[in-house]
Formats: sequence, C-alpha cells, structure tokens
Amino acid sequence: MTYIITMFLFGLILGLAAVASNPSPYFAALGLVGVAGMGCGVLVGHGGPFLSLILFLIYLGGMLVVFAYSVALAAEPYPESWGDWRVLGVMLAYLVGVILVGLLMWSGGNLGAWASGDDSGEFFVFRGDIEGVALLYSSGGWLLVLGAWTLLLALFVVLELTRGLSRGALRAV
Repeated sequence: MTYIITMFLFGLILGLAAVASNPSPYFAALGLVGVAGMGCGVLVGHGGPFLSLILFLIYLGGMLVVFAYSVALAAEPYPESWGDWRVLGVMLAYLVGVILVGLLMWSGGNLGAWASGDDSGEFFVFRGDIEGVALLYSSGGWLLVLGAWTLLLALFVVLELTRGLSRGALRAV
C-alpha cells in the first residue's frame, strides 16, 4: 500500500508541475483533472473513499465547467503543449526545486509507518470520512456558505480574466 500511495504522491507532484508550467488553459485543465485524481487516490489510500469520491465528483461537475468556459473564451490557434522546449524547461525547473526542498526537509523517517484511517476498522461503528461529512453539514454550515461564496468569487475572477480588452464575457465568437 505504501508503494501505491507513493506513486499517487509522485503523480500529484508531477501533475502540479505540469499545471504550473503550462501557459495554455487546454493542457492546464487536463493536468488539473489528473492532479485531482491523484489527490483523491491519496485520500483513498488513507481511508477516505467516500470523501475522495465526493471531492472528485464535485470537482469534475463544478470546476471543469468554469475551465471549459474559460477555454472557450481564450481560444488559441496554436497553444503551447507540454512538448515545447520552454514549457519543458520550466517544468523541469519546478521539479528540481521540489526535489531540492524535499532533500532539505528530509528527516529520514520510516516511510513504512504510513497507516490508513481504517487500520482498526473492525472496532468502529462509523467510518471517519462519513462522520466528517455529517459534522460539516450539522455544525459547519457556515463553512459551506463560505465555500459557495468563494466558488462564486472564483467564477467572476475567471470570467474577468478571460474577457479580453474591451469585449464582455458574452460575445459573438
């Protein structure tokens, strides 16, 4: 299980470097889907399959609509891909930076000591992720309102960034 989680974490770091290094929204949206999948795989490995499924579905249902809309408005005839030399150089610089920071922060800990949240699951009546979702809806309602407000603000920011110089967001293409 440790190898699978390590592979998910490497995929997460590689996907984040791919998203950060690519200026084209086409490939950035694809990279974000991969990053969301890898992050949800890490959550599954640590004992949160319900939470990771809900997060992935919400991401695919909500945020990709915003990315599809911004990609449609920022249409480029020849977008830069991950194979371009400039994008590859920036991506390699990000990966080297992550490796250097990882080596500086390395404490030599035991990687085999990673434990999932369900190691003693036979003694529990409820799963940890189900209890967390119930707690979010019962006493964390203000966090849901704050999250909805943040997503609405992010939508307006994306629409403002993609509207161009003098054209509005709704225009004839």
